[in-house]
Amino acid sequence: MSSAAYPATTETPAIQVQDITKSFLNAEGDEIHVLAGITMDIPQKEFVSIVGPSGCGKSTIFNIVAGLLEPTTGKVLVGGDEIGRKTGHVGYMMQRDLLLPWRTILDNVTIGLEVKGLPRNERRDLAMTYLERYGLDSFAKSYPSTLSGGMRQRVALIRTLVTQPDIILLDEPFSALDYQTRLVLEDEILSILKNEGKTGVLITHDIEEAISVSDRVFVMSKRPTYVKKTYQVGLAAEHGSAMKARTDARFKQFFETIWSELDIQMGRSS
Repeated sequence: MSSAAYPATTETPAIQVQDITKSFLNAEGDEIHVLAGITMDIPQKEFVSIVGPSGCGKSTIFNIVAGLLEPTTGKVLVGGDEIGRKTGHVGYMMQRDLLLPWRTILDNVTIGLEVKGLPRNERRDLAMTYLERYGLDSFAKSYPSTLSGGMRQRVALIRTLVTQPDIILLDEPFSALDYQTRLVLEDEILSILKNEGKTGVLITHDIEEAISVSDRVFVMSKRPTYVKKTYQVGLAAEHGSAMKARTDARFKQFFETIWSELDIQMGRSS
């Protein structure tokens, strides 16, 4: 099932995951196979989601793409280069914003730039540019405790963007928010990433969320995990809004189809 056609392109994909496997040893010394040959090509500036049964290895994939974990076999290319030779290629947006409560919003946004060694004036100017661009400049001198959950997550995204990574990895960044805020933030973050020309990869257990924001959804099998199916969605791109994507008649069809794939893997009976 596909709702959008993606023309062939010769552009190097943002991310190429090439037949990666991953195994761990448990406490008894037995080998546990988590990933069983994951292959994915993610084009430049696409927003994709990875969904699958609980415990299937989504976080393991996340950590390998981020360069935090070595695959047992296979490799990951970012912009055509092996991930081991890339630095600063990935930014993160996590379930919790992890803003430091004793630092102002401006000083929170500059943390990554401090680590990079940028001079104080340069990093503050760059941070203010991003805060102004996304309507948060009036909160620059405020502390995180004075902001709503949704605003804190926007600040967390801006903190990531100022370091100018090629790819943004999102690990269930809306899960701690109330439903209304989640819907609003989905649209805001999608718009920001498109505006910045970033490639986005969302790890989520929420099928509706994945469908509403994604150009493409990768459905994972149970462990040992492989890519069971890939769905071309593109409803948000077509409608210009994740919120409007949810009103499309095809939204329900995508949900039912993807859910049925997960049901099969989880052994549910109808």
